Amino acid sequence: MTVSPTPAPSPLLPPAGEPFRVFVGYDPREHEAYEVCRRSLLRHASIPLDVRPVRQPDLRAAGLYWRTRGPTESTEFSFTRFLTPYLAGYRGWALFVDCDFLYLADVAGLLAAAAPPGADAARLAIACVKHEYKPAEATKMDGAIQTVYPRKNWSSMVLYNCAHPKNVAALTPDAVSTRTGAFLHRFAWLDDDEIGEVPFVWNFLVGHNRVDPADPDTRPRAIHYTCGGPWFERYRDCEFADLWIKEAEELRAEKEKLKLLEDKDAKEEGKNKEGN
Repeated sequence: MTVSPTPAPSPLLPPAGEPFRVFVGYDPREHEAYEVCRRSLLRHASIPLDVRPVRQPDLRAAGLYWRTRGPTESTEFSFTRFLTPYLAGYRGWALFVDCDFLYLADVAGLLAAAAPPGADAARLAIACVKHEYKPAEATKMDGAIQTVYPRKNWSSMVLYNCAHPKNVAALTPDAVSTRTGAFLHRFAWLDDDEIGEVPFVWNFLVGHNRVDPADPDTRPRAIHYTCGGPWFERYRDCEFADLWIKEAEELRAEKEKLKLLEDKDAKEEGKNKEGN
């Protein structure tokens, strides 16, 4: 009997015992979207994850971001996303993702797709889905301006090689606060061969990408409600809305159950104090 060798772990994984870090863009208008995105990431993960929100007010308070918000910035994380390598201590790999994502699959599969075992991941500075996307609508979400530019949506989900010399040099708090949107969102500090590619199903754009019923490789692993998701009334009935709503309902049920348990514990603690 021939025993197949155990495959080597993905080179994007952190050292044993450390969680893989995920930074999620946060905007108070989309708080529920952030919570649902976080739950979907954790629920499907087979590896430990450290999921953190990227909150602009916290970064400003810490002196890490001082850019004046412009009219084309549809969210508070339009530019703060590029601080991911800095926030990760310029160490290892980390994922940035917009909050308007719903994960349907294990993020370990994303790491494997970006750099299969044995791949030379060190040469890559980032990896993302290389969309060719031109939105048809002039506005999105709750009326935000829809901008069109080369490599649009590439930066909405990015695996960063945080220690890559070009990321260390280019993605400093000063640069993220001062460089142009074109420079940052088009990854202008990188050569094309330093940008790895992952399948589109890991950043499946609602209303743009399509599922081929005969091809399982086209089924979304992570749904991106890029124009707006069911948490906005305007997009309550968008494609894949039912999947997001189901996840949100399960999250609410979990919170209610936890609150009931906390209330019960508080009552019992009160009774014990009265008895003493």
